[in-house]
Amino acid sequence: MDLRIFTEPQQGATYDTLLTVAKAAEDLGFDGFFRSDHYLRMGGASGLPGPTDAWITLAGLARETSRIRLGTLMTAATFRLPGVLAIQVAQVDQMSGGRIELGLGAGWFEEEHTAYGIPFPKEKFARLEEQLEIVTGLWATETGKTFDFHGTYYDLAGSPALPKPAQSRIPVIIGGHGATRTPRLAARYADEFNIPFASVEDSERQFGRVRAAAEEAGRPADALTYSNALVVCVGRDEQEVARRAAVIGRDVDELKANGLAGSPAEVVEKIGRYAEAGSERIYLQALDLHDLDQLELISAEVMPQLS
Repeated sequence: MDLRIFTEPQQGATYDTLLTVAKAAEDLGFDGFFRSDHYLRMGGASGLPGPTDAWITLAGLARETSRIRLGTLMTAATFRLPGVLAIQVAQVDQMSGGRIELGLGAGWFEEEHTAYGIPFPKEKFARLEEQLEIVTGLWATETGKTFDFHGTYYDLAGSPALPKPAQSRIPVIIGGHGATRTPRLAARYADEFNIPFASVEDSERQFGRVRAAAEEAGRPADALTYSNALVVCVGRDEQEVARRAAVIGRDVDELKANGLAGSPAEVVEKIGRYAEAGSERIYLQALDLHDLDQLELISAEVMPQLS
């Protein structure tokens, strides 16, 4: 079971804070450092000092880390034109020496679009499908040849399809709870399917849909990696768990029901249940980015029991 750190910088984080967490995650043996792609805070968080851009952040981290995988859960297709996104991600992959992964979603948070003047189209899922075809098509085009695409929302003609990523194929992550269209899209384009903030039972059900869609599309179901994203709140004792829950404004019982919370033993047991449901990778949503002690605890007392 791979463990990756997943952050929500729109809630309030500087680049320096993200760099500190990414370096700690790398030093502590986590498999990856991922971040959301949002420009506006959610809930009661201050959001100060303001948003950081996902791909600018990852470009910086690419030069400051050496081993850890880097990526997004999820880049919003509404934020960037697909040709521009393909260039950005390929360049950051080069900067990292081939450690980038692209999580790409339709985009859903209308308020942040309004706040920063970003169009929020009605037909988001169909646009996402065209974006996936364009981005992966640009990367797959042989050097010296050109790429053309004529869709409903995007039109590319004679693109040199450059630059190329350092990896022969940048892993693409698709996720969500949709019962029909999402599995079909994942079966066609994804290297990894991620379901965020879902129960063990719902995860098993959705993984089954994606596996069936992959086989129907002519792909082995095991060609995809299956993963979860879950909030994490681990403590050495009940008092430490309660303190950490209070800092992120959550109730301990709610966290235990809907995330990975409690003692290291409790968290290992819960992860085991997700593994039985088919999960191979967990993105630990760390909401207090100043609590590096929690990452050290996970590294020392949870991670060794999962290998």
